Amino acid sequence: MRQNLQSGERLRPIDLARGHGLSTQAVRNYEEAGILPAAARTPHGYRTYTPAHAGALRAFLALLPGHGHRTAAAIMRAVNQGAADEAFRLIDESHAQLLDDRRTLRAVEDALRDLGPVAVSGSGPVSGSGPASGSGPASGGTFIGPLADELGIRPATLRKWEDAGLVRPRRDPRTGYRVYDEADVRDVRLAHQLRRGGYPLERIAPLIAHVRAAGGLEPLEATLADWRARLSARGRAMLTGAAELDAYLGGAGAPSAIR
Repeated sequence: MRQNLQSGERLRPIDLARGHGLSTQAVRNYEEAGILPAAARTPHGYRTYTPAHAGALRAFLALLPGHGHRTAAAIMRAVNQGAADEAFRLIDESHAQLLDDRRTLRAVEDALRDLGPVAVSGSGPVSGSGPASGSGPASGGTFIGPLADELGIRPATLRKWEDAGLVRPRRDPRTGYRVYDEADVRDVRLAHQLRRGGYPLERIAPLIAHVRAAGGLEPLEATLADWRARLSARGRAMLTGAAELDAYLGGAGAPSAIR
């Protein structure tokens, strides 16, 4: 909540706290963390704040939704220390992360769009990747060889993806070979699409886990829509935070090295 304050007005911790729905301890903590400039003290040792402190608090609270607590606090510390380049670098990093998240979402959406229907052939594997050609798993699914051959990759690549947690095939009780069921094939094909898009295994693994948790690709559509909405909300929050930070930087009492 924006307070209508005069430039020379002196504020108590309770005044700042009430104006933003905070506790007085939170205001003191923010000052000690460098989020607010250091307060003046009365002869009796009580803190007194100014409209500049109120502006700093508004800026910090506005930065929180878009940048998170750690980065928002670091931005305000840099601002209050007069370190403009550091503050702007932190802001740039947050925007770069948001752009990277948008690209990841687009890559996932593109990969899902390119998957098409998932089929499990149950045909035998290529030589050296399972039992003799023409024999399939005892209880359905497909062996590693035919799946690798269908995707144009090596069986060793599928084993590497298994080690990275991207896929978890069961073992055929008759032969001991890896068996990929429909969900496994879906995960492998999604991983294959993302790898073709240049994404490293460590970034693909949590996305595959998300598909499993959603119960497949169709329920994931709602998750993707929510992801997209949250990215948009973050972008809007960054604009709001930038406006409040700019108002603080341009106001009386802000660090002169940044104004």
